[in-house]
Amino acid sequence: MSNGKRILIVGGVAGGASCAARARRMDEQAEIILFERGPFVSFANCGLPYYVGDVIRREQSLLVATPELFRDRFNIQVRLHSEVVAVNRQEKTVTVRDHGSGTNYEERYDALVLSPGASPVKPPIEGLDLPGVFSVRTIPDSREIRKRIEEARAGRAVIIGGGYIGLEMAENLLRRNLQVTLVELQRQLMPLSDPEMVVPIHEALTERGADIRLGEEVARVSRSDDGLLTVHLKSGGTVDSDVVILAVGVRPEVRLAMEAGLELGPMGGIRVDERMRTSDPHIWAVGDAVEVYNVVTGSRGLMPLAGPANRQGRIAADVICGRDVRFRGVQGTAVVGVFDQVLAATGPSEKVLKRLGLWDSPLQCEKIYLHPGHHANYYPGAEVITIKLIFSKKDGRILGAQAVGKEGVEKRIDIISMAIQKGGTVFDLEEAELCYSPQFGSAKDPVNLAGMIAANVLRGDVEVVHAPEMAARPEGVCVLDVREPLEFKRGHVEGAVHIPLGELRRRMNELPRDREIWVYCYVGQRSYVAARALRQYGFRAKNLSGGYRSLLMWQKAVDL
Repeated sequence: MSNGKRILIVGGVAGGASCAARARRMDEQAEIILFERGPFVSFANCGLPYYVGDVIRREQSLLVATPELFRDRFNIQVRLHSEVVAVNRQEKTVTVRDHGSGTNYEERYDALVLSPGASPVKPPIEGLDLPGVFSVRTIPDSREIRKRIEEARAGRAVIIGGGYIGLEMAENLLRRNLQVTLVELQRQLMPLSDPEMVVPIHEALTERGADIRLGEEVARVSRSDDGLLTVHLKSGGTVDSDVVILAVGVRPEVRLAMEAGLELGPMGGIRVDERMRTSDPHIWAVGDAVEVYNVVTGSRGLMPLAGPANRQGRIAADVICGRDVRFRGVQGTAVVGVFDQVLAATGPSEKVLKRLGLWDSPLQCEKIYLHPGHHANYYPGAEVITIKLIFSKKDGRILGAQAVGKEGVEKRIDIISMAIQKGGTVFDLEEAELCYSPQFGSAKDPVNLAGMIAANVLRGDVEVVHAPEMAARPEGVCVLDVREPLEFKRGHVEGAVHIPLGELRRRMNELPRDREIWVYCYVGQRSYVAARALRQYGFRAKNLSGGYRSLLMWQKAVDL
């Protein structure tokens, strides 16, 4: 037994396991014990859908660390199938239930770290306890889903929920040749993202046969004598299935903290300070169960992501071992891939900012769209990235970004994420010095272009309008299409005047000087050139941000 500090950690996976390993690196004399109620101490739960889909073939590949590794490499004791059921704060002890023997015992602590994680949300819907209905949270969950698919020779699946797990499960079940129906209560997939940015993900699924039911609510699930499941929708429809996946989100596991009298936050998570300390000075909490500060919105909330959980575990360990460090907060940087489409985001979306009442005031937000190639267009294989950048009109501070496309998406969002973390502005993006070679990027990288377009708005070089405004434009606005004749013939804004950009300077006399002119092309570049020229000749011109392509994406989102 060590004579050093006694550190007990409740829960492994990301937050608890990283805390344990970091604490050992900081203090060789500490006695560290990690309790995990399940059979695995640290596993890649983000990889579970891909194990179901046979992309990851071996269950063993999901194991990040084993009890033996913690023992041999770090001198950390891991106790599996050991659930901490109570915390006695006065005595500084925990009660542990050994599920193997069925007995309880006490352990003393100098520092206690709670990393209980989150549990799948289970709505009060009849039939969710039936055989064949699963959540996707642990390795045993994925193991049981695989078993069900194989034993039932499943050909149909219903997924309830269209967030990250729902989309990843849809992709992987489609890869296993199941017919997939995805039911989402909201009018879009990925409800926290802006609807127009999710359109390519929606199309990637439907092109591969997924039946997506938006704005639908599940009333109940029933099971026939032969094991067939039927999902009953409140709209009156039904969907038969061999397997049902519940993926409507997670809620923090706070029972232990609540019964110990620790303070909870307004969202129901454990309240912690910048040092991950709870309302008890001897207890810390990390991971999906805690409420954290959002550096963009200034609010506190839940952020069940692996990256923040790992960093929180590290912070807690450092503080316990005497180092004065703080957790900076979160901004919600995440990515999801569905077949050949990738959707990534950092910072809050437009809909979240508007829901929080921050869009107009106090943040004074503006947005721009662009559709550049992920590398130089002259080099073979360039793929379009659609980027939406949100920034403050007050000072150009970057508030959020979303991007979708086939290649190079997460790279650009990672760059913008770091810019947000450092308090960067759109002017920093236009000046960012990034790698360039034609197969990797462009001399003006998509990140640079986003900064340049936003900076043009802030400097007053151009005024922008957006797709919803174009669709509901006031009477009297003159809409000008500056694309080539063939492009115009393929589709255009109703009532638009057509003057190709190359003819604009000699045909300006055809345009009204007493009305606003809203200019568009396909992606917004040619129309920006046109708007600049028109403004210098005395016209009141505005540019449709992202052009006709953004208008089509917005219209598709509306029509879903």
